[in-house]
Amino acid sequence: MNITKHRAFPTIPNKNICVPIGPILAVQLFYEKLNFCDIFSKHKSKGLDLNSLIIGLLSYKLTENFSIKEAGKWLNQKEILDILNLEQFHERVLYRTLELLGRNREEILSDILDSLFSVYDFEETDINLDWTSIVLFGTKSKLGKYGYSRDYRPDKLQITVGISELANPINIPIGVTVNRGNVLDLEHFSDTYNQVKSKLKKGSLIIFDKGANTTDNLKSIQDAEMEYLTAMKLNTSDDKIIENFYLEKAELIDSEKGIYGIKIVKPSSIKYLYFSESLQKRQLEAKARAVMRKLKEAKEIQKAVVNKKKLPKKFRINNELIEIDYSFKTKLEELSDDEAIELLKASLINGREGFFCLKSNRNLTLQDALVTYRKKDSIEIISLMRYEFEELKHTSTKFIKKSLKNLTLTIKFRINGVKNYIFANFDRINSLIVAKRNGIT
Repeated sequence: MNITKHRAFPTIPNKNICVPIGPILAVQLFYEKLNFCDIFSKHKSKGLDLNSLIIGLLSYKLTENFSIKEAGKWLNQKEILDILNLEQFHERVLYRTLELLGRNREEILSDILDSLFSVYDFEETDINLDWTSIVLFGTKSKLGKYGYSRDYRPDKLQITVGISELANPINIPIGVTVNRGNVLDLEHFSDTYNQVKSKLKKGSLIIFDKGANTTDNLKSIQDAEMEYLTAMKLNTSDDKIIENFYLEKAELIDSEKGIYGIKIVKPSSIKYLYFSESLQKRQLEAKARAVMRKLKEAKEIQKAVVNKKKLPKKFRINNELIEIDYSFKTKLEELSDDEAIELLKASLINGREGFFCLKSNRNLTLQDALVTYRKKDSIEIISLMRYEFEELKHTSTKFIKKSLKNLTLTIKFRINGVKNYIFANFDRINSLIVAKRNGIT
């Protein structure tokens, strides 16, 4: 019997320290290239260096991306402090830094926009606009309001945020606007669009969701000699078109998902009406679940009525200040389950299932309109690296971040107190950053 002996590696503890250096080098590269030092320096002259703190925060976001408290712990490692030329500080310094940036955000964002467009000669300036909400767990923000919560937290105050980015294939964020939590997308549109409008070339395509699709917003785009691509809400005027929508007469757009489309050309705009078999299936399944849920609720209420009992709590108004007498009569006394289901189906299913519509004043193919609109949900910071380095053009964000984190700096402590600095884990991606950072082109 042969016994394989495994080699034993020495595991004597030492003081050597290894820190991720790739994110810091990447942030420093673009910080210098875009002249951020001058942009931010004018907003603070005392205390710790503002630029070092911002570089540290951005580097942390590329490395770990947890809370500001955790960012403070990460930055206060002696080795990170040495790299950034900072002294140890309390985490409240980071909160004050963010507060300072927030107070001066309009000037800072304007300066960043100017710098971005002076450094890069973007070949196209089509843009994606999008809006979201961020939940606030405090109550002190003046912008904090109750509104439509995309995070399903209507019980919390929130703010709304608008983002603009240069569209595919560039995909670089160029603007951000912050507004009250109760501001709808259709209102927020003007702030987000006007922030970047002056940098856009005539004829640029502005791509945004139907939530901001209003006559006034479309007019503002056309008045600036721009073009738009947006989604439309289907209404009763579309029902006649849907009724006469035949797959054999429509153009096949996506055979895998069963998407078909027709173009409806009007004097000043074009409607792109699509039908998706997979979308129809999902919507009908959702409505079937709603039918069964409503039938179950009706049966619960009917049971309480027949037995002369209080309604289940979920059907009552739960407010101590409101006193009300309930009087309920369901239709279940007169209907069988099958008849009830058919009644519910008739009220929930409207024939628009599977249909959706885009609108533009640019004459696109059905394929191009759909692909362009779908690519609007691509906003990410890492895209500037893909634009800077041709070799990374088709590399995913996941792999770029992983490569940056893998590049490490090991501080090896020698007996005489001297430190050796060793870079390790170079690969194709992070080597590009290091070469550029060292002035090698």
